[in-house]
Amino acid sequence: MKKIEAIIKPFKLDEVKEALHEIGVSGITVTEAKGFGRQKGHTELYRGAEYVVDFLPKVKLEVVVGDQIAERVVEAIAAAAQTGRIGDGKIFVTNIESALRIRTGERDEDAI
Repeated sequence: MKKIEAIIKPFKLDEVKEALHEIGVSGITVTEAKGFGRQKGHTELYRGAEYVVDFLPKVKLEVVVGDQIAERVVEAIAAAAQTGRIGDGKIFVTNIESALRIRTGERDEDAI
């Protein structure tokens, strides 16, 4: 099993969710996040005063899938989240040793 974490722009969330649904991913976890990478934030003007916005709004998606569809999930997220501009985000893939569905006691791939 693989855990796929993606940090994306918030306005791309619906497109990514649809892309995942189309390939059969049934559940995702979404967290609001703030961060910056190469874009380093930006300067804004508020009531005549300039200030630096270091951390930009992002969305973090987490999904656990079987090894056989992990690459398709990564490709679907990347295609749906891409704008071609700086700050599109990152995708991380890690191995999951074990999973347990608390309600039923199902384990590993049966639990996801």
